[in-house]
Amino acid sequence: MLRFGLLGCDARIAEVAEAAARRGDRLVAAHAVAGDDASRLLVPRIDTWEPLLDAAVCDAVLVGSDGWDDRRAEAVKVLVQGGRPLVMAQPLELSMLWAYELDMIRRDTGAVLVPCLPERLHPLIARLRATIEAALAGVEGIPLAESLHLERRLRDRSRAAVLAQLSRDADLVRTLVGDPARLSTLGAADPHSDSAWATLAVGFTGDAQVPARWQVAPAGSPGLAIRLQAADGSIVVEAPDDAAEPWSWNGVRDGGGVFDRGLATLEALDDALGRTGRAQPEGRVLPATWADAARAIELAETVPRSLARGRAVDLHREEFTDLGTFRGTMASLGCGLIMVALVVVVVATLAAGVAREFGWSVAGGIIDSWPTIMLLLLGLFLALQAIPLLLRDTGGGPGSGREN
Repeated sequence: MLRFGLLGCDARIAEVAEAAARRGDRLVAAHAVAGDDASRLLVPRIDTWEPLLDAAVCDAVLVGSDGWDDRRAEAVKVLVQGGRPLVMAQPLELSMLWAYELDMIRRDTGAVLVPCLPERLHPLIARLRATIEAALAGVEGIPLAESLHLERRLRDRSRAAVLAQLSRDADLVRTLVGDPARLSTLGAADPHSDSAWATLAVGFTGDAQVPARWQVAPAGSPGLAIRLQAADGSIVVEAPDDAAEPWSWNGVRDGGGVFDRGLATLEALDDALGRTGRAQPEGRVLPATWADAARAIELAETVPRSLARGRAVDLHREEFTDLGTFRGTMASLGCGLIMVALVVVVVATLAAGVAREFGWSVAGGIIDSWPTIMLLLLGLFLALQAIPLLLRDTGGGPGSGREN
């Protein structure tokens, strides 16, 4: 049995909390949770979030997106620095830098971060991915997979709602066809225009993957339709937003019954905490890691840039590590020092000439020493380059491993 604290809430985190209560876990404390949600979940409210840092209070923290602000973002960073296990709504903040900063803190502290991305764990997603892999491998009897189409039906088609949903659906794209190398958009050129988001289409392509297209559509019934187009027909998976409705495969409802998204997220947390000893079936889709969530946020954050430029954007698999950050900082600092040195040469030469003209011998002597000062600064800069030799390179970027 686990004890859960809540830091904020939203619809998906509420599903996780309700699933926890059903399986016998306890909800022991809630901060920044609306009164109605706290009453429905039967969880006592606390005035500040700091008690959630204490492992004696709760075993894990559920973090919701409703009412998200800078103070809660800072609280999440402190919780990760404290090594607390977190189950986090996706997306909490649509910022690649924030997500990757959290990932680097996680690497240092060993905190377990589980994003709320349960759809990839649905049996029909595993079945569809197996079909795509078999088609790409040229298995006899499996027609060639030509393209993947995802139609997302939304009631709210504002910029914020569309990008938030894309940061969740992008994880399904990556699960089914792999990490894209290029992103392109189709929509109004002005990313601030409502029409740019109500009919947005996003293409994901790579050198060795099935091309994928994600499209916003009006919501007759909110949900996602995934169509795999093959040479001799198509496979359509319907994924309704309503948790009480089962998914379907070519119109046939999933025989496994209704998929419990909250329970699937809790099982992902159990896996991350090493609490499950059960054997995993072959071909099982692994739960999403925080690295997967950060990459999906990055893809969503790239869309406005692609819209504004009106062209495809190449996606680079940069490694975000402490060492990589240090190298980037040193490169920027080195360029800055070169620019400063050029300015100093001109200014010091002029100042030295003026000082000699007016007989300011002391000031002139100080000014004339600028080469020595610059040499010392450059020597210090070069000495800083030895710091990585004293540090252990943790290696691996957010999308390069299966860490939690």
